[in-house]
Amino acid sequence: MSGFKEPSFADRQKAAMEARKNILNKFKAQPGPDDPAVMARAAEREAQAIARGKAKEERDVAKAELKRLEEEEAVAAAAAAAREAKEAAAREVALEAERKAARDARYAARKKRR
Repeated sequence: MSGFKEPSFADRQKAAMEARKNILNKFKAQPGPDDPAVMARAAEREAQAIARGKAKEERDVAKAELKRLEEEEAVAAAAAAAREAKEAAAREVALEAERKAARDARYAARKKRR
């Protein structure tokens, strides 16, 4: 069995040249920008981008509508809370008046007994 033969400088240079030729041939074999297949792919990508833009616009509109509804609900809840607070204050005033009237009645009854 023979040992590993180190490639010479000329062999390495030839292999590098062949690799460069292969890369160049591969590049030249690719279709140009005016090729129908390339143009079709570009048109398809553009159509997809337009569709994505429309979908994003629809999502933004839906989000804005949802935010508007949430704001309306928050305003309604705040109005209800304010109304309840006002009613509670009115009930408290009425209850305080009742207590005062009862206290005054007890005081008057006590004065009347004397």
